[in-house]
Amino acid sequence: MRKLNIGLSEEQRQGVTELLNRDLADAYLLLIKTKKYHWDVVGPQFRSLHELWEEHYQVLTENIDSLAERVRTLGGYPVGTAEGFLRLASIKEDTGNVPVATQMVANLVDNHEQVIRNLREHIDQCSDNFHDEGTADFLTGLMEQHEEMAWMLRSFIEGESINSDGSNVNTQIKTPVGV
Repeated sequence: MRKLNIGLSEEQRQGVTELLNRDLADAYLLLIKTKKYHWDVVGPQFRSLHELWEEHYQVLTENIDSLAERVRTLGGYPVGTAEGFLRLASIKEDTGNVPVATQMVANLVDNHEQVIRNLREHIDQCSDNFHDEGTADFLTGLMEQHEEMAWMLRSFIEGESINSDGSNVNTQIKTPVGV
């Protein structure tokens, strides 16, 4: 077997691989949850959420493959078992009853935001601790995708309590009659 010589030590590559496997585990659990919600959503938002989540799980599927390939590029092996995903992930499965559509959206927002926080930390660690700017850049791209998905989901929830003029229903100031 030929020794990998890309300017990173074995310890640096191993450290980055561990971070990437944690990101891979989170991405896989988020994919599972997104697909489950895609299948189970009901109500007046069905079509829009069903289509949005299909777009999201397609992006997540591509990201999962890219994460695994990045691990292999660094000479490591990606986690690839349900047990490994559950052990390494920071987000949790959504077990129990099927939530209503807006709760599904809120759960996914929370999960994407958790992934974003993890990616920010991992980007810093890749640069500062392991001097792997390539992986830091790669993770930055993934983070930006999660930021966009979270924004779209948050916008859906926020739309539940906003008037058509953009004002918040709960904080609307009432103008006295005759003014």
